Amino acid sequence: MDLRTFESAVQATLDALPQWVVEEMENVAVVVERRATRDQDPHGGGLLGIYEGVPLPDRGIDYFGVAPDRITIFYDPHMSLDLTEDELTDEIRVTVLHEVGHHLGLDDARLHELGWS
Repeated sequence: MDLRTFESAVQATLDALPQWVVEEMENVAVVVERRATRDQDPHGGGLLGIYEGVPLPDRGIDYFGVAPDRITIFYDPHMSLDLTEDELTDEIRVTVLHEVGHHLGLDDARLHELGWS
């Protein structure tokens, strides 16, 4: 899967989010990068995605004028999984949903209940 197709798979997942999720997505950017930086992945574990920011439930009345949160989906680690295109598309979907879940403040148990982990 080339990078453009990968980006399209990420966007397709975002486009298919349930309306209740879309309504909650606030001050967050979703981007695709080749790989994580050392700051994002200090142990070099091959992160598939990362959420960086303040989850919605943790935002208080003093949350304003801040840069957008960031969800980054990493291309190279996904490609290294050596999956079929269908399997890779499914893994991209799970990664995007998992990171969106972190933005929403969902814990791993709730992500699993939703099928987002």
